[in-house]
Amino acid sequence: MRFIYKILSITLIIISMISCQDDDNTLDQILVPQNLEVSLDITDDGSGNVTFTANAENAITYRFAFPDGSVVVAPNGVYQKRFTKTGLNTYQVTVLAYGKGGVTSSKLVEVTVQSDFSDPEAIELLTGGSSKTWYWAADVPNHLGVGPNNDDLSQNYFWAYFSFTDPFALNANPASSCAYDDEFIFSTTNGENLTYEQDNKGASFFNRSYASVAGGASPDDSCYEFTTAGEMGVSLAPSESVVAADRKRGTVMTLGDTGYVGYYIGTNEYEIISLTANRMVLRAVQGNDQGLAWYVILTATKPAEGSGPVAEEDTFPNLLWSDEFDSNGAPDVSKWTYDIGNGQVGWGNNEVQYYTDRSENVIVENGVLKITARRENYMGQEFTSARLKTEGLQEFTFGRVEVRAKLPQGVGTWPAIWMLGADYQTNPWPGAGEIDIMEHVGRNQNEVLSTLHYPGNSGANGITESTTVSDVATIFHTYSVEWTETQIRFFVDDKLFHLFENDLTKPFDKDFFMILNVAMGGTLGGNVADSFTESSMEVDYVRVYQRN
Repeated sequence: MRFIYKILSITLIIISMISCQDDDNTLDQILVPQNLEVSLDITDDGSGNVTFTANAENAITYRFAFPDGSVVVAPNGVYQKRFTKTGLNTYQVTVLAYGKGGVTSSKLVEVTVQSDFSDPEAIELLTGGSSKTWYWAADVPNHLGVGPNNDDLSQNYFWAYFSFTDPFALNANPASSCAYDDEFIFSTTNGENLTYEQDNKGASFFNRSYASVAGGASPDDSCYEFTTAGEMGVSLAPSESVVAADRKRGTVMTLGDTGYVGYYIGTNEYEIISLTANRMVLRAVQGNDQGLAWYVILTATKPAEGSGPVAEEDTFPNLLWSDEFDSNGAPDVSKWTYDIGNGQVGWGNNEVQYYTDRSENVIVENGVLKITARRENYMGQEFTSARLKTEGLQEFTFGRVEVRAKLPQGVGTWPAIWMLGADYQTNPWPGAGEIDIMEHVGRNQNEVLSTLHYPGNSGANGITESTTVSDVATIFHTYSVEWTETQIRFFVDDKLFHLFENDLTKPFDKDFFMILNVAMGGTLGGNVADSFTESSMEVDYVRVYQRN
């Protein structure tokens, strides 16, 4: 036995010399892991999950190399892998046990598992069927932001803590300007496999807590010279995140072993919140802080600074609902209902009118709907008017809305054509979302506004644009909105003046209903002129179209 031990010692010393180990390495530092065993726990629920448990004598960590190109290091030898190729498939997995000094032993393991998960549409959208390059959507607000990762469903799907709201915001600081040079390339050869490559042009934008990965020590987020790992395999899996199912696609990407998307936060796992042919919103939990989730917006069209987002082209050939106001008298009760009274705190805006359903305030005459605001003492208010809505009668998700209208005039008038999220009673404003197709105030005659209100951007902080329209009180104009999963576009007489980038992190992905009203005074309308007596908004038609 002593003789064998001496031979082993001499052999290990020779190995140590060949491997250029330090002279003072001890024998236990270079002991090769022995008796590597790998056990498998294969699920039978169609999820494709397999739990690998590796164990070897003298091992200090383990590495799993999967056939999709992903590689995972598991110091405790336990790792759960989700195999996503649809059907019953057999895979070969290489398991390596690492000992001190870098010596290894390996084992090839064969696993057969059923997977019912697939997302071929995601692969098609990511790659265009072959290869597609993505870029930072630097021209849109909130293209990088952070929020909580917890069980608060009202906050864990968007950048509730902080976001870069200005286009090309990272260019304002040389320490972060390298970010927009990134190119993110997704490829497939057969519509089933998926690979990823990041071309960072030699530098990447790092979260400050990971500066040391690139050899840096900045107290702030910064760009560092860094070499990306080249092409790597991508696996897709069903999402198990805290984000509510109706606010995410339901697919998670794992980018090889060391892949990341633009901003380095120590993770290679990115959840697809929303995905179209030209826009992608990703969510990733920071590697060293599970309470933080970062959001990145990408585009397949490289933006140029100062150019702004590009309006997508959609067609809406199908008439879903309309009112042509062809029958004189009260509005059609199968299409419209009313808000009555002065609401709470003047409908939340300190408005000074009392809404009624009287013919003095709302009537259909000569092919138009007339909503008339009048100066009169009624139910404790100085003015009356009307507010019609389709709540409970016609609610819809996505489409094109057209309203041909002539607006009232007079300082203090505040007509509006707008939509409110149908779940507002259980998801209070601004959580339910609000889409203002047209607002006008008499003190700014001929200036038309469109605004979106949602968490983080509501009230005075709503996302708004304005345009000048001549003769709004004397000529009928067509006010319209095109609302899709990716954009909300506002028009007057078919001229685009406001473009908003939509995605599943915002509450504009569910049913809304229409509202037509003329308010008086309030936070936007301002003081009512003493000379005002009455004025009407006349509506020729309301039409809602949808895509095929």
